[in-house]
Amino acid sequence: MQCYNEMAEVYDKLIYSDIDYKKWSSVILEHCKLHDVAMEDYLDLACGTGNLSYELCEYFTRTWVVDLSSEMLTRAESKIRHKCLNAKFICQDISRLQLNHSFDLITCCLDSTNYITEFDNLLDYFRGVYSHLKDNGIFIFDINSEYKLTNILGNNVFTYDDNDVVYIWENILEKDILEMYLTFFIKSGHTYNRFDEVHVERVYKDKDIREALISIGFDIVGIFDEYENIPISNKTERIVYVVKKKVV
Repeated sequence: MQCYNEMAEVYDKLIYSDIDYKKWSSVILEHCKLHDVAMEDYLDLACGTGNLSYELCEYFTRTWVVDLSSEMLTRAESKIRHKCLNAKFICQDISRLQLNHSFDLITCCLDSTNYITEFDNLLDYFRGVYSHLKDNGIFIFDINSEYKLTNILGNNVFTYDDNDVVYIWENILEKDILEMYLTFFIKSGHTYNRFDEVHVERVYKDKDIREALISIGFDIVGIFDEYENIPISNKTERIVYVVKKKVV
């Protein structure tokens, strides 16, 4: 699967119109304060170009960021190095996490969890997070909800055109797998350069995520609609989970 390679070049231009990273980071910091999290070691999984890591790294002594795309990591490093010198950048599959370090806060945002399409790999991902989390640490992640993937994105076509960037985004939903075919045209002088990417997300039911977390040993301390302090509904598009290691 070709994913977040050439797209890294235009990712920030597209995503900043939809995502308020300052707000998200503020909400995450509130949860850290609420749960008395030590502000020492922070890990951002599937960091992309480092937008969330950039907002949060200054509040922690050490920051680690992980992504499977070396192109995305390169852009993350160029941002974060200017703000947080004590940071490490790791190219790794988040479902096979091996960092030999433990963390007070671990995040995995912007529906990166949906990109894990095999349930066994999802469990491995949760186990990896659990083993890298300090006893009083918290893990905050979000998913695209079943409602969003099936009713909004599934079997739909979207287009975007701002003259500099044009894309066609075609989605095919079959059972619990959403395949997203994106064709980009990026303006370069008087011509446009084309590239194509394929993204695949899995539909996860909220109850299945909860059961998986509990089976690993997490305590679920909060489930929210978007990064707001409101409960989820059957029309929630992004579900946010805040979990801790179960206290024995």
